[in-house]
Amino acid sequence: MPGMTRDRPWIFRTYAGHSTAAESNRLFRTNLAKGQTGLSVAFDLPTQTGYDSDHILARGEVGKVGVPVSHLGDMRTLFEGIPLASMNTSMTINATAAWLLALYVAAADEQGSARASLSGTTQNDIIKEYLSRGTYVFPPKPSMRLITDTIAFSAAELPKWNPMNVCSYHLQEAGATPVQELSFALATAIAVLDGVKASGTIPADEFPEVVGRISFFVNAGIRFITEICKMRAFTELWDEICRERYGVKDEKLRRFRYGVQVNSLGLTEQQPENNVYRILLEMLAVVLSKNARARAVQLPAWNEALGLPRPWDQQWSLRMQQIVAYESDLLDYGDIFDGSKEIETKVEQLKIEARLELDRVLAMGGAIAAIETGYMKKALVDSNALRLIAIEAGETKVVGVNAFTSSEPSPLASEDGESILTVPETVEYEQIEKLKAWRSARDTKAVAATLKALEAAAREGRNVMEPSIACARAGVTTGEWGETLRRVFGEYRAPTGVTLLMRGDASQSIAEVRQQVEALAAKLGATPKFLVGKPGLDGHSNGAEQIAVRAADCGFEVSYDGIRLTPEQIVGAALEQKVNVVGLSILSGSHVPLVRDVMNRMRAAGLGHVPVVAGGIIPPEDVLVLKQLGVAQVYTPKDFDLNRIMSDLVILIDARASEQAA
Repeated sequence: MPGMTRDRPWIFRTYAGHSTAAESNRLFRTNLAKGQTGLSVAFDLPTQTGYDSDHILARGEVGKVGVPVSHLGDMRTLFEGIPLASMNTSMTINATAAWLLALYVAAADEQGSARASLSGTTQNDIIKEYLSRGTYVFPPKPSMRLITDTIAFSAAELPKWNPMNVCSYHLQEAGATPVQELSFALATAIAVLDGVKASGTIPADEFPEVVGRISFFVNAGIRFITEICKMRAFTELWDEICRERYGVKDEKLRRFRYGVQVNSLGLTEQQPENNVYRILLEMLAVVLSKNARARAVQLPAWNEALGLPRPWDQQWSLRMQQIVAYESDLLDYGDIFDGSKEIETKVEQLKIEARLELDRVLAMGGAIAAIETGYMKKALVDSNALRLIAIEAGETKVVGVNAFTSSEPSPLASEDGESILTVPETVEYEQIEKLKAWRSARDTKAVAATLKALEAAAREGRNVMEPSIACARAGVTTGEWGETLRRVFGEYRAPTGVTLLMRGDASQSIAEVRQQVEALAAKLGATPKFLVGKPGLDGHSNGAEQIAVRAADCGFEVSYDGIRLTPEQIVGAALEQKVNVVGLSILSGSHVPLVRDVMNRMRAAGLGHVPVVAGGIIPPEDVLVLKQLGVAQVYTPKDFDLNRIMSDLVILIDARASEQAA
């Protein structure tokens, strides 16, 4: 229409990074050439948890869920040919955010990019790591101090940078209700801002600017109207908190600025082509409402429930954003939901309930106290259990999973591994060899001196950012930086939130499994013992938690010690506890090397007769590999009926016991 002013579109991103810095750089430049307007970097699990690629816990994890960045050389390669002064870069990094930001700044300094020109985000939300994603390293208090250091440094040196992205995305993945997403995310933001204010590192007159640089990263699920209302509630509650709690007068500094990735948890392995429609609807929930529109959007690919997406799959998701932004008339109009009674009623309901839950958390002493007591984690585990029960019962319909399951074969998906991107096993070896070469070529005295200065700053309570940048320039590695701070701060294991008790009441299907477990116990002369283990660095524990909770509810004696265990620790626990079955949960793509290690150790420990089952995002061709390694059963996201899995375990234990008796 003549004279009409269109809104600027949001930043288009895809979440990318895999195998090596060089391969990831190639993918970045390809995506930018296709019209992507910002980068969203995925780092591998060793990088996220402060280990070098040759650490024992990194085995099998290198380059699987993101790119390994072990030192400044990797960061240089990752952004080669990409001018950082004009790029908006989001980095999904939390426990080691200070280090990766230091590497990024050091790389930008080398490019000649002014620090004041750098724009982007470090996720840097450690609280949600304790609750959902599991890539924490240090205890809560020193972790919060590292966040404060990055915020203070950014305020002084990186005025366009968002030093923290309060991330409710993974809370929804862990089962959070919209009210829990709202209240727990806002409690996190309050904990961080209160901590920054109390630290005295920011002058009072500059504090509103710090508030204005806090951004959010949210999840948009399939409940379309609820998600629109949730985002409108977020904007109104955040404005209220900024105004009333922190006295921010400038409306621009009170704006709820957020990026979004739509829900990966809801993507299905069955009929995966349906995921395209899910992704579109979920994206619309965060772009339709102008007053609560996302600043940046990244979409998963249709096949992420099957494995790592290929460049073409990411292109499909990018094109979806571009069609909505450029071909539709969405950006020509104001907020189309203003004045809607239905929307206003739902928003007010969410705000009322979220305020009550937020007040409950603040009354406990805030988000950190609610982490340390396990309150928030248990709330998420319980909500996730209810979500799964509703799917099992058919109350929540998921097309292709528990409704409309008959299907023609999908021409998009194949069982030969060609429908997903696979990371070659050689990547880990090659990365380790490059790491060794990097260590041998650097000035060891400079490395030692900068690490000593880093440790001193950490012990003395000084800001660690400039010492970290000095470490980056000297050639310090991710593992060396992480080990130095581990010595100062120690390590932490968060509460699992899992209650391993059998409830008194039970559904008919659970009652039937309980009878099977009781019969098996009578035959064995003891309650069957089930060890649930998460080997490697994969911190996505939602599936393992629900398996452990349901097994206990069905009458098994369950052992679950949380995330980040070595194969040696898992086998040692199986031997000590004399378990009847071992379950391994791995969602990082490292299932083959980690399961192989566990199986070899089981046989060496004389436990070859104990059945092992595995679960995770495991492609069909890898299912065959795992079974050849001796795994008795493999479960993937399509296996949503937990009671059937429990029944399978009873049959499996019974069969192995009969074989032993014979």
